[in-house]
Amino acid sequence: VVRLVESGGALVQPGGSLTLSCTASGLDFGASAMGWFRPVPGKEREGVSSIDRDGGPIYYGDSVKGRFTNSRDNAKSTVFLQMNNLTPEDTAMYSCAAVASGRWWQPLLPITYDYWGQGTQVTVSP
Repeated sequence: VVRLVESGGALVQPGGSLTLSCTASGLDFGASAMGWFRPVPGKEREGVSSIDRDGGPIYYGDSVKGRFTNSRDNAKSTVFLQMNNLTPEDTAMYSCAAVASGRWWQPLLPITYDYWGQGTQVTVSP
């Protein structure tokens, strides 16, 4: 059974930083592209960032470019999302997702991901 467990969400002030983690089990992690998503009004989910199997290339949604950094540690089956200069608009439940090995994927398109975590809540408020 594939499990993705996110952690690191918290309440943070505007301008602050957080690092989210997502640890996978039951998955050929090194062969799986990974993504971070959050819900937005009018869409099911917004692609925040995705990272290919060996750590590159990395893709970012327009709203987070220059502020968020995606990385992965294949030895620990974990991906990280470093979030800087947070704004209230970043408030959301952040979910990580994985693409099954060998499957076609489009980096920021949620429908192309096969496995999902439960999410971790990020709240940005004074």
